[in-house]
Amino acid sequence: MDKYFGSSIWPVRRFEKGESHDRLDEVAEEVPVALVYNGISHAVMLATPADLEDFALGFSLTEGILASPEEMFACEIVEAENGIRIELDISSERFLYLKERRRNLAGRTGCGLCGTDSLSQAVRIPAPVTSSQIFSVETLHSGFDQMEKMQVLKQATGATHAAAWLDGNGHVSCIREDVGRHNALDKLIGALTVSHSDREKGAVLVTSRASYEMVQKCASAKIGILAAISAPTALAIKIADETNVTLAGFVRKNGHTVYSHPRRLI
Repeated sequence: MDKYFGSSIWPVRRFEKGESHDRLDEVAEEVPVALVYNGISHAVMLATPADLEDFALGFSLTEGILASPEEMFACEIVEAENGIRIELDISSERFLYLKERRRNLAGRTGCGLCGTDSLSQAVRIPAPVTSSQIFSVETLHSGFDQMEKMQVLKQATGATHAAAWLDGNGHVSCIREDVGRHNALDKLIGALTVSHSDREKGAVLVTSRASYEMVQKCASAKIGILAAISAPTALAIKIADETNVTLAGFVRKNGHTVYSHPRRLI
C-alpha cells in the first residue's frame, strides 16, 4: 500500500448565504511524479500521489515501454524535495528500446502530445482487440452508478477523475482516482495487471471525455469497451474503429451514444 495520500487538509474561509465561516477542507493532492527507468528520468507527470505502483506499471505498459509486466524487476517510490520519484528497474532490452524513443513528457493531464518528437510515435495504433464481451445497456448504466458511489476521493475533494473496471459479471471490481484522467486509467490498468484480471472480459468506465490516448491505452491492454461520461474526440473515434474498440460517450442516466463497434452493447 502506498504511504502517500491523495488528499490533505487545508484551512479555508467558506462564504455562503451572505455569511463566512472558517473551516477545514479536504483538497486533492497534485504533485510532480518522475518516472525513472534504470536511473534515467523519462517522464515527469502531475499526478495524485496514491496507487503509485499501479500507475508506474500501467504507464509503462500502455506507453509501450514494457511489453509485459515481467520486464519490470523492481519499483521503488522515493519522496524527493519537490515531488516523488518512481524508480523502476527494467530489463536491459526494454531499457535500450526506451533510450531510442526517449522523450520528455510534462503535465500529460492536459495534452497528450507534449514532448513527443514524431507523428508516428504520437498516433500509435495498437493491434486490434479480440474481446467478445457483451453488456446490456442496463448493465453499462448500472456500472456508472456503482462507480459514482465508489469515488471516495472525489466525494471528499470534488477534484478527481476516476477509471473503473466493469467485470464480466457486471460489477465494478476495481476503481482508481487521480486529478488526471490519463493517470487514473494507467493506475487502473496497472491494478488489473497485478490482479491478473482477464482484460478481454469487461469494460473501462471513465468520468471524463474520451481522448485518442485513452483509446490507445485500452487497446494496448486488450480492453474491448471504453465508456465515458463525456464526449470522445474525432481522433479517438478513428482509433477505436481501427483497433476494434467499442467506444461509448455521453453515458448519462437518460442514454448514451456509441461511436464504434456497437455490437458489444445491446
